[in-house]
Amino acid sequence: MNKTDLINNISEKSGLMKKDVETVLNNFLGEVTEALSIGDKVQLIGFGTFETRKRSGRTGRNPQTGKEIIIPESNVPAFKAGNKLKEAVK
Repeated sequence: MNKTDLINNISEKSGLMKKDVETVLNNFLGEVTEALSIGDKVQLIGFGTFETRKRSGRTGRNPQTGKEIIIPESNVPAFKAGNKLKEAVK
C-alpha cells in the first residue's frame, strides 16, 4: 500500500473528502518528522513508537576501491511496534 492507497482507503471508510484526508496525513507526517528531528519520540499507544536511535561510528569499506573509510556516528529514525499492532500481524 502506498500513500495514495492509504488516503483512498481512509476517505472511503470515514466519508471524508480525499483532500481533507491528505491534509491530515501530511500534517501528521510533518509533526512526527519535526518531533524526531529535535530528539523527541512519538508514542501512539497500541500502535507503536517513533523514535531516534544513535548509530555508533564504525569502520567500513568502499566497495569500489576496497579502501577502509570511517563512517561517523549518526541518529537514525526507528519504529517499535506496539502490542495491538503485533497481535494484528500474527
